[in-house]
Amino acid sequence: MATLQQQWFGNIRGDLLAGIVVGLALIPESLAFAFIVGVDPRVALYASFTIAVIISFVGGRPGMISAATGAMALVLVSLMKEHGLQYVLAATIVTGIIQWMLGLLGVARLMRFIPNAVMLGFVNALGIMILMSQLPYLIGSNVATYVFAFVTLGLVYLFPRFIRIIPAPLLAIVIMTSLAWMIGVNMQTIGDLGTMPDTLPVFLWPDIPWTLETLRIILPYSLALAVVGLLESLLTANVLDDLTDTSSDKNREARGQGIANVVNGMFGGMAGCALIGQSVINVQSGGRGRLSTLTAGVFLMVLILVLGDFVASIPMPVLVGVMIMVSFTTFNWGSFRFMKRAPKAEVAVMLVTVAVILATNNLAIGVGVGLVMSALAFVAKTSDISVTGKKGVYYVRGPLFFASTAPFIEAVAALPERSIILRFDDSALWDESAVGAVVKVIDRAKEKGQTIQIEGLNPQSEALYASLQR
Repeated sequence: MATLQQQWFGNIRGDLLAGIVVGLALIPESLAFAFIVGVDPRVALYASFTIAVIISFVGGRPGMISAATGAMALVLVSLMKEHGLQYVLAATIVTGIIQWMLGLLGVARLMRFIPNAVMLGFVNALGIMILMSQLPYLIGSNVATYVFAFVTLGLVYLFPRFIRIIPAPLLAIVIMTSLAWMIGVNMQTIGDLGTMPDTLPVFLWPDIPWTLETLRIILPYSLALAVVGLLESLLTANVLDDLTDTSSDKNREARGQGIANVVNGMFGGMAGCALIGQSVINVQSGGRGRLSTLTAGVFLMVLILVLGDFVASIPMPVLVGVMIMVSFTTFNWGSFRFMKRAPKAEVAVMLVTVAVILATNNLAIGVGVGLVMSALAFVAKTSDISVTGKKGVYYVRGPLFFASTAPFIEAVAALPERSIILRFDDSALWDESAVGAVVKVIDRAKEKGQTIQIEGLNPQSEALYASLQR
């Protein structure tokens, strides 16, 4: 893992330029998420600024962008409708406390239990969601909107062939915005999405009664936000680890997300987490270190405070073109190869994960369903067990656990010899159900006048068998 100095100053030019691109891209998304929740646009813009700045110092994945997100916004919708902004801010603070505690408990260790098929489903669903989120800006628009969006998209892919000093998305935004000004074309702009803040965020402790009744209201939302936020953040960290071929401290990232949300809630922002779209923009634009995340947050606020009118006039189709590029790069095109070569069960897990995420617009639910399907597929795959041999010596092959006990009991019951040796050299007792099955076949054999001797247990299986026989 890189040293702190390398994380901050190992890629200064790339981080600064990439951060500028990301800061610009954060504005329309933040405004859109504010509308989802039903809060003033400033709540989401302040959140994106505060979280990005804080996480750049305390996060565990350099170069990852955290801000207001759609996944968190969806959780907050009903809380905002029923109780208002102050409860949203309080829930954000409690969310941060929960995330920080989970980070201390080492929640990142659970990441190794997420299989590749679920990860592919997560990434592909996000790529599709990013693309779908841009469609409202195109559908029903005039010809100029389509032209500017797709010319921008073309420039983003064309510029890297000739110019590498300036990130292609930033260059495309500047050129296409300038062109729009010069020809005076009428298109939707960033300013049409909402008003820009004119001050920095200030300390704002939620004005609610801090009682058990209040906690009863906000705790379910905070738990959901904490889980969704960490899930999206840690999975995004995994994606960036793969993209950059580097490692990250995911428990530190979990704690950092918690700290960022606590501070964020105290300065008038809604809960947020990592954004895979903007994180991919950052990496694709050359961002690798903490400086890129800090630059994104600071540049976002500079834009909306100092250059608010300038930013408000940037045509939405231009940013749509950039975001379409992000959706294409986020989607794992190797998935089609995966679908041809992988076992059908894994392909089904990936497809169901994508379908559930798109149907519910909720990453946590989709990944949860994918994990359940993966677990069931694993159980089905590993539950094959056989009992073969002759002359009273039989070999058990395959793990013995709750899903394989029934065929094991049936196979042993059919053995004809009066004296039987069951060897477990190629098997193992995984759980209490396995021990219970062994005891059952021994007891049933006694009732039929047979004897069964157990041999070849590995040390772990022998210890489990002995402990449950006491």
